[in-house]
Amino acid sequence: MALIITDECINCDVCEPECPNGAISPGEEIYVIDPDLCTECVGHFDEPQCQQVCPVDCIPLDPANKENQEELMDKYHIITAALGN
Repeated sequence: MALIITDECINCDVCEPECPNGAISPGEEIYVIDPDLCTECVGHFDEPQCQQVCPVDCIPLDPANKENQEELMDKYHIITAALGN
């Protein structure tokens, strides 16, 4: 499952640099997560790094983008291959 940033986001800028896939970017009002790039840090870390640094706890699982661990790992391999990692 990809993650999503809720409207409780305070635009503190700490999550964006923590994302190893570059899935987080500034949106019109708050930061947003591209579900095509979000792997919940599977393949990189044991826990989603954005959730770990978020001071307001506004990054839950996105119910509109359900994926299991195997699908997240497959996405990780695709992303890292595209980035040449």
